[in-house]
Amino acid sequence: MTETFRQFETEVGGRKVVVETGKYAQQANGSCVVRCGDTVVMVNVTMSETPREGMDFFPLQVDFEEKMYAVGKIPGGFKKREGRASDKGILTSRLIDRPIRPLFPKGLYNDVVVVATALSVDTNIPPEPFAMMGSSVALSISDIPWAGPTGSVQVGMVDGKYVINPDNAQREKSTIALSLAGTKDAIMMVEAGAKEVSDEDMVGAILFGHEEIKKQCAFIEKIQKEVGKPKREMELYHVPADLDAAVRAYASDMLDKALEEFDRQAREEKQDEVEKNVLEHFADVYPDKKREIKDSLYYMTKEKVRAKILDKGIRPDGRKLTEIRPIWCEVGVLPRVHGSAVFTRGQTQALTTCTLGTLSEVQKLDGLDDETANRYMHQYNFPGYSTGEAKALRSPSRREIGHGALAERALEPVVPNEDEFPYAIRMVSDILSSNGSTSQASVCGSTLALMDAGVPIKAPVAGCAMGLIKDAESGRVAILTDIQGLEDFLGDMDFKVAGTENGITAIQMDIKIKGIDEAILRKAIAQANDGRQFILHKMLDVLPAPRKELSKYAPKIISFNIDPEKIREVIGSGGKVINKIIEETGVKIDIDDDGKVCIATYGENLENAERAKAIILSIARDPEVGDMFIGSVVRILSKVGAFVELAPGKDGMIHISRLSDKRVNSVEDVLSIGDTVKVEIIKIGEKGIDLKLLEKMEG
Repeated sequence: MTETFRQFETEVGGRKVVVETGKYAQQANGSCVVRCGDTVVMVNVTMSETPREGMDFFPLQVDFEEKMYAVGKIPGGFKKREGRASDKGILTSRLIDRPIRPLFPKGLYNDVVVVATALSVDTNIPPEPFAMMGSSVALSISDIPWAGPTGSVQVGMVDGKYVINPDNAQREKSTIALSLAGTKDAIMMVEAGAKEVSDEDMVGAILFGHEEIKKQCAFIEKIQKEVGKPKREMELYHVPADLDAAVRAYASDMLDKALEEFDRQAREEKQDEVEKNVLEHFADVYPDKKREIKDSLYYMTKEKVRAKILDKGIRPDGRKLTEIRPIWCEVGVLPRVHGSAVFTRGQTQALTTCTLGTLSEVQKLDGLDDETANRYMHQYNFPGYSTGEAKALRSPSRREIGHGALAERALEPVVPNEDEFPYAIRMVSDILSSNGSTSQASVCGSTLALMDAGVPIKAPVAGCAMGLIKDAESGRVAILTDIQGLEDFLGDMDFKVAGTENGITAIQMDIKIKGIDEAILRKAIAQANDGRQFILHKMLDVLPAPRKELSKYAPKIISFNIDPEKIREVIGSGGKVINKIIEETGVKIDIDDDGKVCIATYGENLENAERAKAIILSIARDPEVGDMFIGSVVRILSKVGAFVELAPGKDGMIHISRLSDKRVNSVEDVLSIGDTVKVEIIKIGEKGIDLKLLEKMEG
């Protein structure tokens, strides 16, 4: 045991949490291990000695490592080792990143890397909030300049009461799934899914969680005081004062005129002209200071745009603070797709498609929790052409995965359950044009695509993104409805709220300043509700309800249950029985361990699916008088009758007298071997099953 080893104890959500420092990874700038029950997370932070050359943004990298040994699993695949992070791991990395990023000093361009590793996981105690907490501890005790600490919790709402870091049973019953982070003074990050909860319930959950965060921050401050390193003195990048003053004096009036343009393209063209003019003007005065000149123009632009909003209530495109850009929608745009829609709001446009599949096509998950499959999938793509960039297509970025997860979370509460609608559902939102809040456009487009596909959703969902301009000195605040790209880029908050007419289903909030207070939170959520209702009505003008029937190109699925003890008989040795049914009927069959059977067929004719169902039921249940079956004639006795296979290994006989109401001289006059017939059981005796011919079927 090292001499520097220390342990600190606290309580979070009624569970003991232990933080250990000074024992492992001592070459990192900061390191800690957080334990809660059998869940153990290690967090290490490091920073490069020098800034990265030519860097013009803060190079923070956060990774959450899901070690499969943490839950006693060996990874799948041929290599049997962890590969690319799962979507859940990437989303957790984003949760860690978002609250800590705004607290690093401006002008810091050294690489900072945060690595949180789940070493042991009790699935009843998820590692995510402790990875977030550990990142705050590790940064606080390191020599890396950082204005923390932050605290992090999950909040649920069970039977009307808020719960911190709920367990599995509580999460199952909870109407809110909230991840929250903040400082002792303000809220920094919100990520939530909910089951149509009220604004007041959501605000209450956030405030309840913040009280726990305040306790965490005090606990981490104690750790920092006892074992923290002195923060490193660093020379941070800044624009030289003389250069900044000269650029402002020369360019201020020109920039004012450029920013008077409400049209985005015209405004950007004039801003480019101003930049070109300024660079040429100062080329000889400040050689090799091109970056500093551009940064001075950026800071001046930011100040002017924000001042116009705060002082005059004028947004870059001329809208009022609560005004939403023009909206138009269309549905059924792709003829062979099961459901499709385009949602357009200003210069933001999303094409969303809905594809329905069988339950065997669900997304299989291999992670650290108990969830093994995802029936409702939402994927989001952001190609370069959506912003006019000549950028090659790549695998989905963290941002794309995050936006897809947000839209998935927003719509999941209204998707019918598996018993009501036995389909796997894949949504894909392709962003065609971007100028702010594409994630919420994909939420709106997805609602329309689901309804176009005939999915009986419980209620339509829309989303709206809110922005914030806050003057640090005066405290003046402007909350903006439906922010566009420039307002997001130059503003202080991106606050997305999605929901139905009755309540919230998802929230995501990113902050660029050191948090927001309760008053701003309440106003933003209330203003978002107004915006959401307006957008919903625009959508419902185009398609007011789900279509009554599925697309003719979608699979038709019938589902029913059988005795689980009979599954083996239905499948047969080596799958012989079920494969024969599939071969004869041309359908797709899925059978769950609990005895649920789903039969899928393509096209509008369900006859083959019904035939497969009849065969399976004939195998899975003991026959009774009055039951009807569809089977094949397997043997004929000319003067006696025909034997029909009701199920593999189970035959019945139609006596010649029951082949027709008229006299039949020979069975062959009515039936041949291989004919498909519909029969009714009229007697079950020691000698076998007696049948009556109801119908000779085609095919």
